[in-house]
Amino acid sequence: MTTDRKLAGRRERRQAGHAAEKTAHIVQPLNHLPVYELADAEREQMIHDKSLQILAEAGIAFYDEESRQILRQHGAKVVGDVATFDPALVEEYIAKAPRQFTQIARNPANNIIYGGRHVIFSPVYGPPFVMDRERGRRDATYQDLINFVKLTQSTPYLHHQGGVIVEPADLPFHERHMDIVYAHIKYGDKPIMGTSTMARNAQDSIEMGKILFGEETLKTKHGLHCTINVSSPRRLDDKMLGTIKVFARANQIVMMTPFILSGAMGPVSIAGTVAQLNAEALAGIVFTQMVNPGTPCIYGSFQAVIDLQTGAPVFGAPESQLSLYLSGQMARRYGLPFRAAGAYSSSKLADAQSAYESVMAMLPSLMTRPNFILHAAGWLENGLVAGYEKFVLDCELLGMYHTYLKGVDWSEDAWAMEAIMQEVPPGGHHLGSSHTMRHFRNAFYRAELFDYDAAEAWQLNGAQDAYGRASTKVKQILRDYTQPPLDPATDEALRDFMARRKGEIEPEY
Repeated sequence: MTTDRKLAGRRERRQAGHAAEKTAHIVQPLNHLPVYELADAEREQMIHDKSLQILAEAGIAFYDEESRQILRQHGAKVVGDVATFDPALVEEYIAKAPRQFTQIARNPANNIIYGGRHVIFSPVYGPPFVMDRERGRRDATYQDLINFVKLTQSTPYLHHQGGVIVEPADLPFHERHMDIVYAHIKYGDKPIMGTSTMARNAQDSIEMGKILFGEETLKTKHGLHCTINVSSPRRLDDKMLGTIKVFARANQIVMMTPFILSGAMGPVSIAGTVAQLNAEALAGIVFTQMVNPGTPCIYGSFQAVIDLQTGAPVFGAPESQLSLYLSGQMARRYGLPFRAAGAYSSSKLADAQSAYESVMAMLPSLMTRPNFILHAAGWLENGLVAGYEKFVLDCELLGMYHTYLKGVDWSEDAWAMEAIMQEVPPGGHHLGSSHTMRHFRNAFYRAELFDYDAAEAWQLNGAQDAYGRASTKVKQILRDYTQPPLDPATDEALRDFMARRKGEIEPEY
């Protein structure tokens, strides 16, 4: 065996051992970083007051008659499609939302907590296309969805499986929502989303949740999670409202996220954008509490800017991060769990642009004390593409963030006084000290997909760049994936339900 092959094999075995050890020990992190407050108390109050002014005078359009009737019954004023809210009414109903709650997984060891300092990372959601190094950009398929569920299941750095990681174009649109939920149940055992596209599909996911967890369990515990996008500016359509009603009545998690591209769906100014975003998020959460008081809600922020010369979305822009700081500050003001920005990028592949933009989006997120980060891995091309290599590279970054979130160890052992004062003389080194030997395996995060070797060793190992190493890693994970066991009776009941519902649903054209 040649020297370079020996080195490569040794490196692969070492990395596999490190990966297995990390997987065994990583759990949902707590954020020990200080929170960043961009606005002082006076300016925070200004955002609150401007938002309440929007709700009281301009209002939010609700494109659903039953929803407007619920609003009227609970004290909102409705004229046509538009509801306006008295400030006291807003504050009354926001106070009904829980400050912290748990989402259960089919493997109880993977249950997660929303709120406080708890952080949850979840993969990309919604791309119709996928990309990998060998096959390039193409329509996503059901097998791609399954592959991404497997990748999510196999990393310790994603605590939530998400939902529509990709849109499987090879399945009929009117019934694919059930196949998506089933793939999450079959191939993973972390917490999952249900379907958010319309009331009928949302109800199907709730019924599948009842089969998985038990109907009585789902009455009191939260096993499904939906994401609701306000169609900015200032409107909720019948599909989103239908989903809210289904999830709220089932006591499942509702994540309320205005979707704002500043310059198009919101003002070009940061202050105006945040005031509108805050008003929209509050209106959706107030409505959810009117449907069912105590429904667990997440205050979401999805905000980017457009290139005013071309109209194209821009991700990783500095204005977006300033808006993110302020919206996170408002979520904390109301005591609500907060969804922050993921690894966003406008780049078409996992290149330097995607890396810079992703870090520019994600790092400020951690300073807002977020509780849920959607799109934490895999996002490319403004969210149109899920990249296989980007996915595992993002997970490497998430591993670094897990370490970053721990902050500084202030324990007595961390001072290493014995080594400093007794073992290591002036001009010596700490490589062999007892303190180093106790901690050398876990003292520093070591990125598996980043190269730290000398140039000569890198050449001997094939001179691969990060993109090539990520491509190899994807294949390895999918090859080594182990499917978590699923009760055969539960599996059969899910399949029977899906077969029956697929026979009942009329295709929509």
